[in-house]
Amino acid sequence: MGMLDSVATRVAAGATVRFRPTGNSMVPLIRSRDLVTVAPVDPAAVQVGDIVLARVAGAVYLHLVSAVDTAGGRVQISNNRGRVNGWTGHARVFGICTEVDGTARPRLDGKIR
Repeated sequence: MGMLDSVATRVAAGATVRFRPTGNSMVPLIRSRDLVTVAPVDPAAVQVGDIVLARVAGAVYLHLVSAVDTAGGRVQISNNRGRVNGWTGHARVFGICTEVDGTARPRLDGKIR
């Protein structure tokens, strides 16, 4: 189990978690080792442009919502470099990024559980 898997487990259980993810796929929104805060989310409330913690095809990502299928109860997850990870159901969207290195993310009203 990787670090993001363990964070996803904690967030799914209702915890707000602060951690430092690694990688460059979300630059400049999140840089490697930035301190991020992820809180439990109402998946039906997420919008394109939100950064969520979600499981897609077996892997957990802290990536962007790039499309929403409200009728199908799913969202499309992509990195900030144009790569689409795929679609995932609301049950596999665990949390939303609320803060990056002390800066609050926009449009959080009504999304945090």
